[in-house]
Amino acid sequence: MRSRFGYVARLDYYPDDALRKIIERSADLLGLSLAKEAGHELARRSRGTPRIANRLLRRARDFAQVLADGKLDGTTAREALERLDVDEAGLDQMDRRYLTVIIDHYDGGPVGIETLAAALSEPRDTLEDVYEPYLLQRGYLARTARGRVATRHAFEHLGKKQPSGTQTGLF
Repeated sequence: MRSRFGYVARLDYYPDDALRKIIERSADLLGLSLAKEAGHELARRSRGTPRIANRLLRRARDFAQVLADGKLDGTTAREALERLDVDEAGLDQMDRRYLTVIIDHYDGGPVGIETLAAALSEPRDTLEDVYEPYLLQRGYLARTARGRVATRHAFEHLGKKQPSGTQTGLF
């Protein structure tokens, strides 16, 4: 079906430099004084997505108005992101919950997507379309024929001890 169109496009995540430029432009439009370090921090934690970058910028602006006289510096940006529960890798509470369920409840996997959907009280489509792409691309999650598996990278990021002899050791 796709071959019938004259142009086949592939969308990918934005690199941090491009996101930083988007954030800087948005900050100008918002009339926000933005330090270079703050722009870098927001871009790094924006999951490669401009919409998320702009959302985080607006929330960080709120913190800057209350905590730093309306100027968003690196320290205020980090504090805002911490309070918003976005970690150093750009993972939010649901991302960490997703990985934690696989690790704590299913020994790192493999576990089926329907089981994960039930355990997380989220629709399967939401898990597959919203959360998994970023986790897969960043190497926190693997899809196997038997189900989802948390990778060694996920264990390390969450500070969890990887059980010996698990399939996750293969990644």
